[in-house]
Amino acid sequence: MVKWRKESALDLYNLVAAIFLLAAPWLFVRANPTAAIDLRISGAAIAIMSLAAIVAFSIWEEWINLLVGCWLIASPWLLGFTHTRAMHFAIAAGAVVAFMALLELWLEYEKTHLGPAAAQDQGSVRS
Repeated sequence: MVKWRKESALDLYNLVAAIFLLAAPWLFVRANPTAAIDLRISGAAIAIMSLAAIVAFSIWEEWINLLVGCWLIASPWLLGFTHTRAMHFAIAAGAVVAFMALLELWLEYEKTHLGPAAAQDQGSVRS
């Protein structure tokens, strides 16, 4: 049985963003073929990492989601589909995915380094 973590809700949100990314090429019928491929591959990568994080969490999955989110933000300029609706969609989805990944990374850091156990360890060091 999989143990549910509170932070897994963020992975569910990333999964929803991935589903929108996978559906995006059909939303933009006349989208640049490069944009369609980029959105599909990025959506698939985010979906795989989000599902993996829900099933068996590891911190590297969030780092990959952060990188893919940053890629989505930069890809319109790097792949040449600027000034299109697909560009705006890629930037918005990338910002959401990157934000969720950063938030989960922060929550994990806080839990391991700044949580109650860390406070007790520092209290024993000061004594």
